[in-house]
Amino acid sequence: MTVHLISVIGSSPGVGKSTLCRAVAGFLAEGGASVDHFEEADILTRPAFRPVAEEFAEGASGVRPATLVDCTRTYLAESLAAGRDYLVTDALVPFLPSLVVWGHDEAALVHVMAELTRAVEPARVTVVYVHDDPERALRRAVEREGAAWADWYVRKLAGSPGTRAVHDLASAAAHLRSEADLTRRLLARTPWDVLTVDVGERDAQEAYDYARRHLADVRELS
Repeated sequence: MTVHLISVIGSSPGVGKSTLCRAVAGFLAEGGASVDHFEEADILTRPAFRPVAEEFAEGASGVRPATLVDCTRTYLAESLAAGRDYLVTDALVPFLPSLVVWGHDEAALVHVMAELTRAVEPARVTVVYVHDDPERALRRAVEREGAAWADWYVRKLAGSPGTRAVHDLASAAAHLRSEADLTRRLLARTPWDVLTVDVGERDAQEAYDYARRHLADVRELS
């Protein structure tokens, strides 16, 4: 049995990605498997991703794709050596929202995805893509985080090379809608399994139940 990377990513803030990621990690650990839950903030503290933290510390506005690929390769190698069964990651592979914000176009992202596909071998990869209408998801994020968060989010996008057209929540939603289409196209080029969890009509428990049903064979096939 080789390690199984389950990457939970979201189409927008406010879709419940991190909540679902924690639930999936807990579900897989129930049977006694070795599970590494890699939370979103861990990218700045994990030893394998130290080069990412160093590039940010040097004042870079983004991280070189080659650095992300190399760090991912190191993380997988360390996990294999440690005998991990499952790696459940929150907003890690394939890094698409960050790469888009940093200004990489689709042609560049096709190349990055090909490199990432090789970097994670021989792991089995399942991407859990948590999706909702961006306007609805952003409203939910603002309700949770407050108006100051909305201002920060718009400023962050407006000040980044790939998203300078964003100037309010409506244009942020338009960007996220385009990014979702790009994500689907790029994931379709990979050999990875992709499970889309549409949370538009599901609460957190229903989203978890749906994901659990569709991941029920993971322990048998890994």
